[in-house]
This record gives sequence, C-alpha cells and structure tokens, in this order.
Amino acid sequence: MTNAIVLMHVQPTAINVVAQKLVAIEGISEVHSVGGRYDLVAIIRAKDNDDLAAIVTEKMLLIQGITGTETLISYRVISSYDIESTFSLGGERI
Repeated sequence: MTNAIVLMHVQPTAINVVAQKLVAIEGISEVHSVGGRYDLVAIIRAKDNDDLAAIVTEKMLLIQGITGTETLISYRVISSYDIESTFSLGGERI
C-alpha cells in the first residue's frame, strides 16, 4: 500500500465541485476542505507507486479548477484511531 497526501490550490468557485470529483476517484479515500495556504487536501491510498502515479498524473489532471498541487508521499501511517480499534474490547467508539 502506498499512501500520499495531495495539497491543492483550487479556484474559489470550484472548491465544492472539485472535492466531489476527487472523492469519486478510486484510491482517493478522503478529501478535506481546509483553511490556510491550500484549499483542499486529498488522502490517497493506492496499491503501489504505479497506481499512485496514475491517480495523481492522469485522473486528477482531468479535473478543471485545480490550479496547483503538492504531493507528499507517506513513508508510514501512524494513527491512534487504528491502534485503539486494534485493541478494542467490543465497546462502541464515539
């Protein structure tokens, strides 16, 4: 599994449409609308580097409204959510 975070600059009037198109792409698990220097952040979970490259350089490029990106490759995912779920004794998580 190859994970990446893509930080995006998007035309202001296209943010919601771009977010919906991104989340429909297989391999993009989440899209966050954020404040700060970027407009959207996409979380990609791809099967390998070739799949990641296809998502970023082929599928995402087809979406109009994205004006710039920065892709961060994840070496390791560390998540308290995953750890807590692993050791859960059956109680529901809120």
